Amino acid sequence: MQIILLQRIVNLGKLGETVDVKPGYGRNFLIPLGKALPATKANIEKFEARRAELEAEEAKEVAVAQERADALADVNVIMRAKSGDEGKLFGSIGTRDIAEALTNSGLEVDRAEIKLPEGTLRQIGEYNVDIQLHHDVTATILVTILSEDGDNEDLDENDATDENEE
Repeated sequence: MQIILLQRIVNLGKLGETVDVKPGYGRNFLIPLGKALPATKANIEKFEARRAELEAEEAKEVAVAQERADALADVNVIMRAKSGDEGKLFGSIGTRDIAEALTNSGLEVDRAEIKLPEGTLRQIGEYNVDIQLHHDVTATILVTILSEDGDNEDLDENDATDENEE
């Protein structure tokens, strides 16, 4: 089934491209959600008439996302969590916790925008976390995790002294 994309779809195509998809994906997902149109002559003509409007809308979304990325550029989020002697957290810090900390500091970020490719954060330390605000706009923030105990030293296995050595 050939369709015309009305917006950028990850791993499929950009706005205005005519692509082949499986019929069920086109009929049951893309077309009902308004992300695509069937590639008929009438729809191609309609799309070409609206192309400038759709491209302007896309450019506006990118500009808004870029403004948000500029606001997040120098953000350092400091979080405290209970941890063991070796710096391992009791629990973990995930996207929800980071989004909540950013929202409390006055920056609106949805948890779905926060990307943790290696999973949740489970150690004390500093982490660079990507926030994908738009397909084309990604901001990076620094998340620092400290111990609630007040002992904020990063302990590496090499730095820790073993009491049983003596």
